[in-house]
Amino acid sequence: MNSGAESRTVRIFRYDPASDGSGRFEAYSLRIEKPDITTILDVLLRIQKEQDPSLAFRFACRVNMCGSCGMVINGREGLACKTNVSDLPAKQDITLRPLNHFRVIKDLVVDMDPFFANYADVLPFFEPKEQHAEPYIIKPDTRERMDIGMATDCIACGCCVSACTMVDNHENYAGPAALNRAFTLLADKRDGLFLPRLARALDSCAHCRTEFNCTEVCPKKISATYAIKYIQRMGVKHLRDIRPSSPPAEETKAADIPPCRCEAELSRRSFLKSATGIVSAGTVLSLTTILGVASVAPTLRDRERLMVDAGRADAFPVGEIRETMLRFEHRRDFHTEKVTRPVLVRRLNERDFICFDSSCPHLGCSVSWDKAQRRFTCACHGGAFDVEGKVLAGPPPRPLERLNWEIKDGILRVEVV
Repeated sequence: MNSGAESRTVRIFRYDPASDGSGRFEAYSLRIEKPDITTILDVLLRIQKEQDPSLAFRFACRVNMCGSCGMVINGREGLACKTNVSDLPAKQDITLRPLNHFRVIKDLVVDMDPFFANYADVLPFFEPKEQHAEPYIIKPDTRERMDIGMATDCIACGCCVSACTMVDNHENYAGPAALNRAFTLLADKRDGLFLPRLARALDSCAHCRTEFNCTEVCPKKISATYAIKYIQRMGVKHLRDIRPSSPPAEETKAADIPPCRCEAELSRRSFLKSATGIVSAGTVLSLTTILGVASVAPTLRDRERLMVDAGRADAFPVGEIRETMLRFEHRRDFHTEKVTRPVLVRRLNERDFICFDSSCPHLGCSVSWDKAQRRFTCACHGGAFDVEGKVLAGPPPRPLERLNWEIKDGILRVEVV
């Protein structure tokens, strides 16, 4: 089911602070036997081992969880461990360079300290409003939990910041990742730092130009644009309650809140607050809500469902489970992207199939079929599922997702969202 072997030229940005001025690109040739299951991280590890041990890059988990291997791959931000060679145009060079807007330490390694300093500015820690002796029960269908959706899955890889065109234009802009984190806490009714957190986040939100670049490149499919618009709407609702973004020293000390690095400038928040003296707060709230919904609507609407060819039905032997790659174009927000998505196909008999999503329902990492153990496994946390997709081991809260399918003209077609 995998594509054939191919030779690729990989052009990698090289920079050594001890010798290089502005850096350079260096080319490496590599023969890749199985492009469908060979990741860009695999390519880098092979080059480092076989051709150039001086090549520097970061990685840790290898399963789309830690965010360490974020880089620009063929001009688009992504994770090296998640991007397969087959995801990139065939017979073309592969170009790898470090994330934008970050100081390069060496080769593909960048300085993430400013990223986490911006994180700290929006008070990313949870401070409970009330103390509870027993665990707080949060039902999955509550409004607050549904609002934050996948936003809590952020792995702080920095891809969204690299793609954001506003980061270089505003020195103290917190950036999409930090604002997404602030959003997950502001939407939590248990939050004890609601107003100071909102004040800090709102100043940065004014710099967003709703370009959706952050949403487009996020490897976890999080829309930081939605988070920013949510904060802006929340800010208008609480305009009269918001204090300056840098609280008095005694208040900062009492609440154990770190000082803010925000610029002391006229912000959109202060303008709107003064505007409430001219027009009613209700009018401002209505206008901002309408604009916010209009800007975020594409990320909220139901995604189009597609039936994608998975291959000839007779190519799947009865009683076996195989992984196959679905390739299709999908409109997402305001752009169309090429998607490569693996699915696990189990053929029950001549007429019936079960098609499983290969993403783990726990953290979205990749699930594979272990033929020897007769189970689906997830390497990142010991998750295991039986042939029906039911949980056998590990923390996954629910079984593997089953995808709808159909047979048309002898072709197995699988529904994707």
